[in-house]
Amino acid sequence: MPIELFRNAQHACLMFSDLVHEGEQAVQSNQFLVVDHGVGAVIDPGGNIAFNELFLAMTRHFAPQKLSYLIASHADPDIIGALDRWLTTTSAQLVISRVWERFVPHFAKSGKTQERVIAVPDAGGRLPLGASELWLLPAHFLHSEGNFHFYDPVSRILFTGDLGVSLTSGVQAQQPVRELAPHIARMEGFHRRYMVSNKVLRLWARMARQLDIAMLVPQHGAPIEGAAAISDFFDWVEGLQCGIDLFDQSAYQVPQALIDTQPRPAWGAVPTLPR
Repeated sequence: MPIELFRNAQHACLMFSDLVHEGEQAVQSNQFLVVDHGVGAVIDPGGNIAFNELFLAMTRHFAPQKLSYLIASHADPDIIGALDRWLTTTSAQLVISRVWERFVPHFAKSGKTQERVIAVPDAGGRLPLGASELWLLPAHFLHSEGNFHFYDPVSRILFTGDLGVSLTSGVQAQQPVRELAPHIARMEGFHRRYMVSNKVLRLWARMARQLDIAMLVPQHGAPIEGAAAISDFFDWVEGLQCGIDLFDQSAYQVPQALIDTQPRPAWGAVPTLPR
């Protein structure tokens, strides 16, 4: 069952958090349905593991065949792995960074993405949705080269893709986090590895602080809700060393086991290249 993140008479945001079942050896992921005045979009629709259940679960709230957009924060398999099936069963357009525009056809049968992709420029933009819109905000290198977050000005939700991710079960993901400190242990390892650098985090936080945000909602794990927890999250990422900040020459070495077993030519011998 989806979690209702927001609803009023004409606008709804739903989160599906439990479509990847334990034992499938796949990371838990969230998918999102946003509807305004009868116009619908799915944010980060997911891979083949989630497709059938998401498609069926959506029918209780919105006819999937009437979707206008499939919106992707980036091009990982857990984001658009089921793209071919979505393009077959709906007439929706894929909204994704222009960086990935010529890569997404590899997720679908030949020609299926033609005239179906809205390529977002690096600076982002606005996407009309019913009587409202979604703001497409730059989040490059967090963690993908071409990456966007999506702000819904009606619900005041910022959908943050892989930023703010916590490693939890689908059930745990349904409980919003209102106090950040106890939650950091579930986030820290992921962010240190998957975020590119502290510089990029600081640039993003400076941008995000300008928004009126009620909830940060990542693609994995629990939403972060409330002014105090959101402010603490901004403070945390601004001080986080991650990605290339943590790498030095020790991370780029030929493994010693390969050096020890590598055959060595006789002294003075000249290798013979194949003709």
